[in-house]
Amino acid sequence: MAELLKMLTEVGGVSGDEGRVRQLIRQEVSPFVDDIYTDRMGNLIAYKKGTNSDKKVMLCAHMDEVGFIITGIGEDGMLKFKMVGGIDPRVLVSKRVLVGEKGYTGVLGIKAIHLQEPEEREHAVKVKQMYIDIGATSKEDASQVVKPGDYAVFDSRYVEFGDNKVKAKALDDRAGCAVLIELIKQKQRYDFDLYACFSVQEEVGLRGAEVLGYSINPDIAIVVEATTCSDVPGVEEHLYTTLMGKGPAITIMDSASYANKELVEMLINTAQKEGIPFQLKKGASGGNDAGRIHLAREGVKTVTVSIPCRYIHSPSSVMDLTDYKNTIRLISVFLKGCQLPTTCRGSGL
Repeated sequence: MAELLKMLTEVGGVSGDEGRVRQLIRQEVSPFVDDIYTDRMGNLIAYKKGTNSDKKVMLCAHMDEVGFIITGIGEDGMLKFKMVGGIDPRVLVSKRVLVGEKGYTGVLGIKAIHLQEPEEREHAVKVKQMYIDIGATSKEDASQVVKPGDYAVFDSRYVEFGDNKVKAKALDDRAGCAVLIELIKQKQRYDFDLYACFSVQEEVGLRGAEVLGYSINPDIAIVVEATTCSDVPGVEEHLYTTLMGKGPAITIMDSASYANKELVEMLINTAQKEGIPFQLKKGASGGNDAGRIHLAREGVKTVTVSIPCRYIHSPSSVMDLTDYKNTIRLISVFLKGCQLPTTCRGSGL
């Protein structure tokens, strides 16, 4: 599991540039599925035929990560850029990045503090004040290796540390992708067809999921996501969204969707029956691919199961491996017990 997470988080894949992530996932799951294909949007769909192909269950995790796109090159060789996805500008200064497909080293720079006016030091740095320094001496020099439209990602390595914790970039949502891969590798056959979908462009508007919801048209969908974990100093306990180490978080609602109440209840019943730690996600901010999937066609019964992550959308997100493993366990047991269309072992779906 650790090696899979390491591979997935260290590969670059900003929204709109998910090709390397897609290729890695395809290599991992191809031997375990009946079909695998990429749609026109770039979504990867892995299909496992069921013993009764009358019904369809969809799992979804997004491949893309937040990052940067190069918008220009200055005469001094410094790169102008825009952020892709929601990143707090306060985490950017002096961070290392990898630019372009070949991963040229760059540093997110700003005017040195010694040269700043006193009033400048009192305000958070704005993105328009920053640049990416790749060590070029001129525009001509930089243009030899980088061009506008190239992407850049945080240069951050997967590290295991502390009490069963991991640090990496892109845990949102490569951790979800890893969960789907582990589920696919199980030799289980279900009463329904299983579609494990790895979506694109979630961080810029849930775009890939909108296409997937329409094309797959599943009976139910489970979105597997990494979500904010705010159990840190400076945040009052009643404002915690999730708690690290307390199990996967089941979403009731967020700014993009309401979870299907029957599916929420079924997941809770499954966790309680199997003794799997879980929590309900508190707060309703943010959104994920469920926001588009549940609106597809005549509507799709959709629920989200999330892994708590601290410092999300940064170079150093942190996750508890126990939460990750319990997420796999919860969804695995749920799928094994799920009988569509009218029953799901004790629940009337």
